[in-house]
Amino acid sequence: MKTTKLLFPALILWLMASGCQKELLINDDGNLVPKTVEQDSTLPSISVNGTLLHAESFGNPDSPMLVILHGGPGSDYRYLLNCKQFAENGYYVVFYDQRGSGLSKREPKESYAIQTMFDDLQQVIAHYRTSPEQKIILLGHSWGAMLATAYINEHPAEITGAILCEPGGFMWQDIIDYVNRTRSFSAFSETLNDATYPDQFITGNENEQAVLDYKYSLLAYADGAADSPLGNEGVLPFWRYGAIVNGALFDLGQKEQPDWTTHLSQYTTKVLFCYSERNEAYGLAHAQKVSSAYPNVDLELIKDAGHDMITFPDGWNNFFPLAIDYLNSL
Repeated sequence: MKTTKLLFPALILWLMASGCQKELLINDDGNLVPKTVEQDSTLPSISVNGTLLHAESFGNPDSPMLVILHGGPGSDYRYLLNCKQFAENGYYVVFYDQRGSGLSKREPKESYAIQTMFDDLQQVIAHYRTSPEQKIILLGHSWGAMLATAYINEHPAEITGAILCEPGGFMWQDIIDYVNRTRSFSAFSETLNDATYPDQFITGNENEQAVLDYKYSLLAYADGAADSPLGNEGVLPFWRYGAIVNGALFDLGQKEQPDWTTHLSQYTTKVLFCYSERNEAYGLAHAQKVSSAYPNVDLELIKDAGHDMITFPDGWNNFFPLAIDYLNSL
């Protein structure tokens, strides 16, 4: 991450040269982070539930629909694009950046609600669905697997199947316990130093979402660091992180203490639940605890992979055969 530090002297000189316009320039569209679909009409997008989402689909629209749910909250679907391969195997694959995430439109913090994220997913499905008989399958990673489960908990009859990859938990205390284990960096680690270094120069309030997204992206680099317990092979590819939605949903979780297992006993369809070999913060015990909320589970270890098992070659090559076998069994 030392290359990151080298960028800051040049950035500071640019800000100084900008004089009284520095706040406008640093937060202006496209300067620090890519533009959203609201700012760039050439990006693929859909309008649902009162917002504009970055979204696209692959494959035959009449095939069984596989909706890909990214992690975060606040990440984007770029790191999950390996899943386009499912379109080559008979599935209609739908990607979208969740509300306030990736290249989707930014919203004010007070507008976010956990229920709104469920409603967005419902409307994304409705937007792409071509018939009432079309099968709907959810593939969620990390927070995306939690979102998938929360949706199934509310709508167990609507979903044909689910692939869940290392959700932190479906009850709030399980989520907090897992998150705490993933952030076990030394106070003197290079990773923590790199992530917090920009705070000396760049600040941002809730109205300066480009600044906050930029800073959040630097924190996200920690997940690919050698001293991270997540065991990833490197840094995830991404377009833009959503800092405000991440903070808003975490605050709401602390306040509401959600339990997304209350109706899962009604969902008797087999669920494919995957956990990775190298994620020291997860492990078999946590996978068994979290997955036990479902009555019918195929629990699989993805070898040679860390938390982001769908992104990097070794993990993907071990994950894909299990996933396609499961999909074809539905």
